[in-house]
Amino acid sequence: MAGLKRKWRPSLGFVLGGALAGTLILSFLGLIALRYLGPELGFRSAAILLAGAIGLATGVLGALLVRLLVRPISALAAYSGAVRAGEPAQPPAHYGTRELSRLAGSVLDMAATLQRREASIRSFSDHVTHELKTPVTAIRAAAELMQETPDLSDTDQRLLAQILGASDQMQTQLRALAQVAAARAPDHHGSTTLTALAPELRQTFPELELEFENPDQNLPLAASGVKIVLLQLLDNARRHGAKRVILTATVGGLQVQDDGPGVSEGNRDRIFAPFFTTAREAGGTGMGLTIAANLLGAHGAAIRLAPDAPPGARFEISFPTA
Repeated sequence: MAGLKRKWRPSLGFVLGGALAGTLILSFLGLIALRYLGPELGFRSAAILLAGAIGLATGVLGALLVRLLVRPISALAAYSGAVRAGEPAQPPAHYGTRELSRLAGSVLDMAATLQRREASIRSFSDHVTHELKTPVTAIRAAAELMQETPDLSDTDQRLLAQILGASDQMQTQLRALAQVAAARAPDHHGSTTLTALAPELRQTFPELELEFENPDQNLPLAASGVKIVLLQLLDNARRHGAKRVILTATVGGLQVQDDGPGVSEGNRDRIFAPFFTTAREAGGTGMGLTIAANLLGAHGAAIRLAPDAPPGARFEISFPTA
């Protein structure tokens, strides 16, 4: 198990059993001591003395429980939360009982495995994107040079136009792949409000009538992250013919409702799948909702298409509760 030092640790049963036995023994000893000390010191004085002694012994037992159980569990929870958030984190220094040590080892191994897989996915995505950019650029350059050739037939011109269009589409998809990989990194820590984002959103989408409800409600994601998600959702709404979008901030969530044609029943289960789009002719890559879902998922949030939306589509974002 990564990060664990081999040393003797008591079992959880031993710790809990010892604590219960110690409490029971202290009670019996207190009764016995009170019986013999009462006549000598007076029952009131003896009771006060025994209460202090029992309280001190109980405090020692409580301190042992805190060290062996509470501190390791709290440290492990803090470490797991930091790893999930993508923040630098040191493994816990103490593991308490044998059972907690095994649990901590499993958590550390799982975290390391997930980090390696994530790094592998990003590395592969970056490598594929980089390797494909060169041939795609070469194809586009060759097609542009051929377009300058005199006396090309109409058929040749149409073929070259198709080649150029295909190369543009491939470049767009490669950029989208890079954005998807980047969205998986939890780098947008902080909070923001719709009020702070409204001016830029209105400037970016002048053709949309944007309405903000409860805009001062705090959203537990940095402005950079919320902006990426909303840019994808608003661009998706615009491509599908929406004219008006209502953005509603709630406690722990965000709703985006448009007045477009909505999503057909046959497509509802596929809209978050990579490369799926019904607006390819309008320049859609099919990666916008994937980017939004990956970014939110990397920060513990989630997005879904509401099943009971009125005419149009309503996306509901839920943020993790503290």
